[in-house]
Amino acid sequence: YLTRHGQSEYNVLGKIGGNPPLTPAGEEYSRRLGEWVPQNMWRQNGSLVKCRLWTSSLQRTILTAANIPHPMVQIRSQERANHYDLCAADAGDDDELHHMWEQMSPRVYRNLDEIFAGEYEGKTYADIKKLSPNEASLRAMDKIGYRYPRGESYFDILARLDPLVHELESYHEPLLLVSHQAVLRMLYAYLMGMPRTAAPKIDIPLHTVMKITYDGWHPPTEERFVLGPDPAQFTREMAEATQIGHRTSAPL
Repeated sequence: YLTRHGQSEYNVLGKIGGNPPLTPAGEEYSRRLGEWVPQNMWRQNGSLVKCRLWTSSLQRTILTAANIPHPMVQIRSQERANHYDLCAADAGDDDELHHMWEQMSPRVYRNLDEIFAGEYEGKTYADIKKLSPNEASLRAMDKIGYRYPRGESYFDILARLDPLVHELESYHEPLLLVSHQAVLRMLYAYLMGMPRTAAPKIDIPLHTVMKITYDGWHPPTEERFVLGPDPAQFTREMAEATQIGHRTSAPL
């Protein structure tokens, strides 16, 4: 399961990089994600399964995942269950087939941080074009290979994702990964078998969970769950509610 962080203040301002907090719309997505995860991830084929949660080290992903519960649950161990079935005559208490697991225990990885824009952290693309027209042209010509001054390129993201992908592929249980657009573009392209040159153009929408299922033998399948809210609509509704509140509270 892949998802971007909820809308951040830099998303609204059109700035790149940085470590901004969530907007009210992003906070609402965090709340909705916290409700969605237990209902849609924790049970597979009717059985409770252990699930994992990874975020980047930046606050917008950590805040997005903050409402996801992580209780201690009792999980049936399939490996022990298979042994139990083979040795049923000598098996003891069925409790031996279960173990305690902290569901969705958050793990934070710097490898999942957004692409580092170096000297251009906290700037808009319009700012970059004014400051360094040549840099903007170089990025437009080779988006996957372009490295920000004192920053990273998409190839640098690939290098730091490599060990995480090896770990990810060792798991069979559901994993929710909360990260950033550039990182998720590379992961999505890899998991869906797309050429990496296409990755920088992949759209990773806000407030959406992408479920990718694959076993290494069959073509991957994808489902998308749009949890909302739509950031622009949510902002308008909040502004309207505030105006109504001011009118009703005004003295007669």
